[in-house]
Amino acid sequence: MRVPLSWLREYVDVAPDATPEDVLAALVTVGFEEEDIHRFEISGPVVVGQVLAFTPEPQSNGKTIRWCQVDVGEAEPRGIVCGAGNFAVGDKVVVTLPGAVLPGPFPIAARKTYGHVSDGMIASARELGLGDEHNGILILSELGVDAPVGTDAIALLGLDDVAVEINVTPDRGYGFSVRGVAREYAHATGAAFRDPGLRSAEEVAHPTAGFTAVVRDDAPIRGAAGATEFATRVVRGVDPSRPTPPWMIARLTLAGMRSLGVLIDITNYVMLELGQPLHGYDLDKLTGGITVRRAHPGEKMTTLDGQERSLHVEDLLITDESGPIGLAGVMGGGTTEMTETTRNVLIEAATFDQVTIARSARRHKLPSEASKRFERGVDPLIPFIAARRVADLMVELAGGTLTDEGGALRPVVEIAPIALPAGFVEGLIGIDYAEDEVTGALETIGASLEKTAEGWDVTPPSWRPDLTDRWTLAEEVARIHGLDRIPSVLPTPPSGRGLTALQQGRRRVANALAAAGLVETPAFPFTSEAQNDLHGSASGEHLPSIRLANALDGQAPFLRRSLIPGLLQTAHRNIARGLTDLAIFETGVVFLPEPGVTYGTDEVPPLGVRPSEETLAALDASIPPQARHVGALFTGNAVSRQPGRAAEAYGLSDALEAVRVIGEAAGREIEVVQDRRAALHPGRTGALRIGGEVIGYLGELHPAVSADADLPGRAVVLELDLDRALELAGERIVAASLSTYTAATQDVSLVVDVAVPAAEVRRALLDGAGELLESARLVDDYRGEGVAAGTKSLSFALRFRAPDRTLTAAEATEAKLSGVAVATERFGAVIRD
Repeated sequence: MRVPLSWLREYVDVAPDATPEDVLAALVTVGFEEEDIHRFEISGPVVVGQVLAFTPEPQSNGKTIRWCQVDVGEAEPRGIVCGAGNFAVGDKVVVTLPGAVLPGPFPIAARKTYGHVSDGMIASARELGLGDEHNGILILSELGVDAPVGTDAIALLGLDDVAVEINVTPDRGYGFSVRGVAREYAHATGAAFRDPGLRSAEEVAHPTAGFTAVVRDDAPIRGAAGATEFATRVVRGVDPSRPTPPWMIARLTLAGMRSLGVLIDITNYVMLELGQPLHGYDLDKLTGGITVRRAHPGEKMTTLDGQERSLHVEDLLITDESGPIGLAGVMGGGTTEMTETTRNVLIEAATFDQVTIARSARRHKLPSEASKRFERGVDPLIPFIAARRVADLMVELAGGTLTDEGGALRPVVEIAPIALPAGFVEGLIGIDYAEDEVTGALETIGASLEKTAEGWDVTPPSWRPDLTDRWTLAEEVARIHGLDRIPSVLPTPPSGRGLTALQQGRRRVANALAAAGLVETPAFPFTSEAQNDLHGSASGEHLPSIRLANALDGQAPFLRRSLIPGLLQTAHRNIARGLTDLAIFETGVVFLPEPGVTYGTDEVPPLGVRPSEETLAALDASIPPQARHVGALFTGNAVSRQPGRAAEAYGLSDALEAVRVIGEAAGREIEVVQDRRAALHPGRTGALRIGGEVIGYLGELHPAVSADADLPGRAVVLELDLDRALELAGERIVAASLSTYTAATQDVSLVVDVAVPAAEVRRALLDGAGELLESARLVDDYRGEGVAAGTKSLSFALRFRAPDRTLTAAEATEAKLSGVAVATERFGAVIRD
């Protein structure tokens, strides 16, 4: 909301020396947000001049300029070149003299042009910042202005005014008016406030004869009628050709609105002044009376912007006997708009349902100054006052006559009181307010109070529909007395709160991977059905996927079943930008709908009401299972080529190391066994298991899949169900104290069948050797001369340690042989000679 300070000063005492910054600072203290300061960005000398004579001079470019002699109140007239031709000798115009600066900035100086030295410029309305009109210069008589030659035109036209802009939050619709902002400024500074909405009962007494206006809402939304108040007034004999006064044009311009002619300017001006949207109809174009109703199926209308709109049955319409003439609270219709031929005007001021207007504005993508106010709520006591204000201005500025014609729907406005217990505000805000501070703050904002045994019954003012309960009243007390009085005290958290074990585990895994050198790269959870089938199942078979009703990308309309498609897109994007060595990971949810189950619901709970437990359970059932996975991708070089060292590419060993890191962070070792997947290279794929349960996979991407993803070389991926891994890990075990005794190290090479996974052999050694075996690490997998065909030799480096003594070589050998015995029993392993 932009508020010109000259306008603000009409209704509240602003100190003469107050700057725009001072006004904004005061408004910030009562909860508004500072946005900007707007000026006309013009500086003098800019004066009133009178054309004494001019000589038309045709030019070689086909243009005719005028060499003018202009009296600007000096001893001698000034010679000025002007390209416009809409003025005559004797006209008074606005002259910008050398040294002036117009918006742009556009500095004015004496300069030679068209064979003359032009000693200034005769300005148009657009050059002065007063509008978009640039067909000719600004003639003061057309604005109804007659000032002496040499008068300062900046002050004369209101170009010295300045506007402050504030952000108005959705709950404070009254702030979209000069009236509302002036009241808040008075709250902030204690200055005297003069309410422009106060008129005598006689002035706003509304005629109910001569013109019919009825509301027939057969399908109210949530039981709320589309219109609760509707006032019409008739002004006859207006002259739409009369000029809008300069002060009104200046204020509208600073407020962000264009001047569109005196009749429309008046309705816009009063809307900005009082916060009540209004509309004017050309009375002679109306057919019969006005009826407010909902749209019929298939009905259409053309709005003021020239667009034909297909209407929805929820749209509220203003109609006459010819059909729709306005989309209520949003925009008027083109058939009854006021034009230069209008002589009689019907003024409309109404109170429309907030939900109805908000839905219509969004449905038709037609936000307007009117809808912005209606959907936030307007003062129900102001429509009749606003209609009279418009009528008075049309009489004063457009030469009309206010008649006794009009219609009105004027119900009694009843505002229910709110019970405010004594001590409630102090307990909620945390400040010991005195009783008179609480009551004084509420009376300041316009509320009325009645003392009760428990506290007060508070009736909010009509312009504050946001005050609905005791909590909002408490906020008002805090706002009026200053939010800076609220102490900054950190509450003591109750014991037992904080992150859940699952949340802590997720963070440990993500931090561990980042510490291991991987980069976290979150991706959008959207993909194609083909990618879901390829990466979401081991065989590549078709699986059900959740399709989005309104997808951001038509090529990726499904929710992902796997993290790998997103990692492939991220890798492709980075490689295309020259980053070819990548070790990236993501933790995120995947969506795993079960076959044959329909998800989603058309039953949307109403707003403002807490859903029942049954409704919440039904909503939960309509959502597919969402598991949190962790995935990683490696491609390019782990070590770049450098002097004396060749490049080392990422491979399966890096993925295995990442699995080990995840297992350590989760608190459970993850086993890897040979496996097959459609998207991965045969023979280079493994399943990830905890306690025999498969929780994920890793492997090298199949060359065809890697090529489809535009990856230039090998890529290794892994993905596992992180939440399930943490559940299987159970409660984390705190690490035992490190032994200070010397470790005993030995090696062992075992010959087994080539089909036996090395991880299974390692597990057998660990199980058989018992607690003394601290570590078993695979150091070699040999297949060749000296080893029988169909077998392989697996070499392990073993480290033994006891917590209470230094082990002897015999004890270490005994533990090793126990491990070998278990491997022999399970896989027929023999020690290689």
